[in-house]
Amino acid sequence: MTMEKEMTAGEVPVSPFSRLFTMPGLDCFNIVTIGFKNEANPSAFIEGLKNTLLNHPRFSSILETGPGERKQRWVPTKVNIKDHVVVPNIDPTIENPDQFLEDYTSNMVFSPIDKCKPLWEIHILNIKTSDAESLLVARFHHSLGDGMSLMSLLLACSRKTSDLEALPTLVAPKKSQVTNVWWSLLARLWFIIRLMCNTFVEVYKFLLILCSVRDAATPLMEKPSATLSPNKFIHRVISLDDVKFVKNAMNMTVNDVILGMVQAGLSRYLSQKYDSETNSKLKRSLENVCHRAVVFFNLRSNKKIEDLAKMMAKRSTSRWGNSIGYVMIPLWMRSENDIFEYIRRAKKIMDRKKLSLEPLFSYVLLKLTVEVFGFKALRTLAMRIFERSTIILSNVAGPSEEISLFDHQISYVAASISGFPQALIVHITSYVNKVIINLGVDLDVIPDPHHLCDHMVEALKMMKSAAEEKCSTDLNV
Repeated sequence: MTMEKEMTAGEVPVSPFSRLFTMPGLDCFNIVTIGFKNEANPSAFIEGLKNTLLNHPRFSSILETGPGERKQRWVPTKVNIKDHVVVPNIDPTIENPDQFLEDYTSNMVFSPIDKCKPLWEIHILNIKTSDAESLLVARFHHSLGDGMSLMSLLLACSRKTSDLEALPTLVAPKKSQVTNVWWSLLARLWFIIRLMCNTFVEVYKFLLILCSVRDAATPLMEKPSATLSPNKFIHRVISLDDVKFVKNAMNMTVNDVILGMVQAGLSRYLSQKYDSETNSKLKRSLENVCHRAVVFFNLRSNKKIEDLAKMMAKRSTSRWGNSIGYVMIPLWMRSENDIFEYIRRAKKIMDRKKLSLEPLFSYVLLKLTVEVFGFKALRTLAMRIFERSTIILSNVAGPSEEISLFDHQISYVAASISGFPQALIVHITSYVNKVIINLGVDLDVIPDPHHLCDHMVEALKMMKSAAEEKCSTDLNV
């Protein structure tokens, strides 16, 4: 036996979860579209990326694979920024720029990427769309980091428009203040009891789903001819104020309203699909179909943007990569007369998930699997998780204040993922007073993604209208 060669200075082994996203069938990319309020200046982006992104160790390293499955590593390399920035020549008088953006993003996702270079690229599009004067479309391999990492990285490269020297900030969750010591201890004890009970129940359900058969086929699941991966990406910008209005009327959270909106939109879409079926054998009641979603949870405790900014300035180390857990939630897919029922169901299930250790359990389960049984077993387990769900649902909170990237004021940020074996991926981002719905769909399964998105937007309008009626009734009472 020969001794394994030691890594040279600067080389870093690839983490198990980054390795997972490079496996066949799970070769995943994060797709980020950023709209700007002014015309893009490519030279400003090139110069800005040189001073920020290239100082990040992951974005200046190549993924090198050795002879064994555990031999992948990040190897520092010299980066030519112009090899990663693409500025296509686009006709400014193009007839339908919104359609062009969708087609360009979809085609870019499935174009090959040179793995002899760091696994990222940025495309600058000087076209005017409905929501922006120019655009940046970025493709990052998922092995580089998860959605929260990339959002933090974007903010670390940006500055407030109100103060060009200040870093943006993420909204920190409010902490309850308990002045009475005994009440504080009692509340902490009750929290631990609930956490343990919820964890036991939710982990049991998680394992039960892994051992169960796949869900019955629905119009949201793949067909034999499907590509088994999203090949069309669309986004829609809606008002965050509308979401907050419903949230305040229902005394719930923004995430509860968004999940309720998604469930209501999917239910309306499926109801219409089933009603249009002419063959009675193909008709299926919504109540008899089980739909599940894989939801990502961020496991980081430290979310400071300043850490990333210092890392890029000093080339130091910081917690980076894929630090995410998964939970599987049942989707409430029913034809409800009360539009608020979708929100109530969303809150009920997510409150249990958030007050449990299921996300951490899924993270540890995947990590133990690769350490004990190897990467083939890790891929098998991951595919089993995803194959027992209908959609992937993810959301990332953005800044609540206007920011600029290399002197370009941002209008919106949309994000999605490619490479997962689902026909539908729903990704929600927020920016200032906007919510951006981004759908990644397999056109073989969902040929009308705009129609599906319309149902989600219409569901929010119905919720706002019902909330206005509720507030008016409460005032009269």
